[in-house]
Amino acid sequence: MRSFVRTPLRCAAVAAVSMALLAPAAAQADTGPAAAAAERIAGVDPDRVTIPDLQQALERHRLTSEQLTALYLDRIRRLNPRLGAVVTVNPDAVAIARASDRARRFHGARGPLEGIPVLLKENMDTADRQPTTAGSTALAAAKPAKDAELVRRLREAGAVVLGKANMTEWANFRSPMAVAGWSAVGGQTHNPYVLDRSASGSSSGSAAAAAAGLAAVTIGTDTGGSIVDPAATTSTVGVRPTLGLVSRTGIVPITSRQDTAGPIARNVTDAALTLWAIQGPDPADPDTAPAAGTLPPDYRTVLDRGALRGKRIGVWREGHTGVDADVDRVFDATVRKLRELGATVVEGADVPQPEKLHEHLLPALLAEFKHDINAYLAATPGSHPADLAGLIAYNKEHAGIEDMARFGQELFELAEPTAGDVDDPQYRAHRAAAVDLARRAIDDTLAAHGLDAIVTPTTLPATPVDFQPDAPSPFASTTDNSVVAGYPQITVPAGYTGRGLPLGVTFLGTRFSDARLLGYAYAYEQATQARHAPQYLPTLP
Repeated sequence: MRSFVRTPLRCAAVAAVSMALLAPAAAQADTGPAAAAAERIAGVDPDRVTIPDLQQALERHRLTSEQLTALYLDRIRRLNPRLGAVVTVNPDAVAIARASDRARRFHGARGPLEGIPVLLKENMDTADRQPTTAGSTALAAAKPAKDAELVRRLREAGAVVLGKANMTEWANFRSPMAVAGWSAVGGQTHNPYVLDRSASGSSSGSAAAAAAGLAAVTIGTDTGGSIVDPAATTSTVGVRPTLGLVSRTGIVPITSRQDTAGPIARNVTDAALTLWAIQGPDPADPDTAPAAGTLPPDYRTVLDRGALRGKRIGVWREGHTGVDADVDRVFDATVRKLRELGATVVEGADVPQPEKLHEHLLPALLAEFKHDINAYLAATPGSHPADLAGLIAYNKEHAGIEDMARFGQELFELAEPTAGDVDDPQYRAHRAAAVDLARRAIDDTLAAHGLDAIVTPTTLPATPVDFQPDAPSPFASTTDNSVVAGYPQITVPAGYTGRGLPLGVTFLGTRFSDARLLGYAYAYEQATQARHAPQYLPTLP
């Protein structure tokens, strides 16, 4: 959640990438709450409607996918100029919606997302007329030969791929000083609750778009908190699934040992439904094989208002409370609510930060990034740098548009001298040690207290959009152990600061506890109804 001063589009490549969006967005940017609240989708408030509500309206012919798609395109036209959440509108979206209406009329719905508009993070391959750039102009002319596996599954489930959402460039792995939500292709993403505040990163656009109702649901990716942090700062539900539950094939990588994709939605119901649609084994991604069958067949079985009754939920306060008064107030209310819902609340379930975790992790990440990004570039058709060394050279040559004066490419330059050899014994020792430390930190805490899950504040309130860190955050990471372990984590809206900034709470657990965590999140969400629609305030009161 760092700084940005908007740079004008200064090259033809960026103009071409953004053209599909900029044409409709040039119209008046109406972000007033009255305009948003006045809309209705088939008689239902678009901020509160769920995908099952929409499916019911579509089945009863009170709504068509074409109408629904047009409504979301209109919301993008009106709201996105101030949000910067959507980079590209799919020029074929309306045609896909019409085809969905025909398929439903003659054959019935193909899947749970039939006719439902979905936005993708801009690092997911689509073999259509949309670019896949990971936010960098270096990939403006890349031409993926086929859809990412999760995109294929979305289309198979009937979804309308509406467009692509902005992101922190290179998923925040170019520089530790990178600006959250900024990319050379998409500019700066803003938080729809308070527009001069960050939407965090790197799935910034996906979270802001979900919060503002620019699609029914969005998809993000997470390597180190890039789903859960943006979701918490935009009052949305963010699901980082167990590593391997969702295929990573066709997603611009940081590392296959931590990368995962997951849904960001305005409610747990839509997040769960979408997770079920995109999960499943993929022969091209070996990590998906162990995950097969770990979710129950029907997502609806986890949506249980009584899911917390009788469960032992550990409370993780260390490093997360005593930092911000609003976070403390909202989290204390969360703990009380869990008790009211029948959970046995166990204090002192603080997950330790292993002392040597990052000592092992950084060398592993650098080697994995070089290996994985080189493999992705080699497999991707089109005109673009051939490897990491080429990306480094490109950024130097295009320093202006890539904003190299404000933050550099230190992580790229640290990764390039590595061998990028993931079979190297020294590399493998670093990765194995990091994973072992992270898993023991969580599993030992769960076992020591006999817990079903752990709850903790997700992150601090959104920082100003021009924030750049010059010191470590006083708020300890809630994601370090989960992401390295490959364990699931779900954030749910929990409340707001006194001045209206969203706050979330996180449920986390062990490997393949995704279904249980979704159940706990649903029970908590339904009991609190904490989320309210964004107001698009220009600044804090």
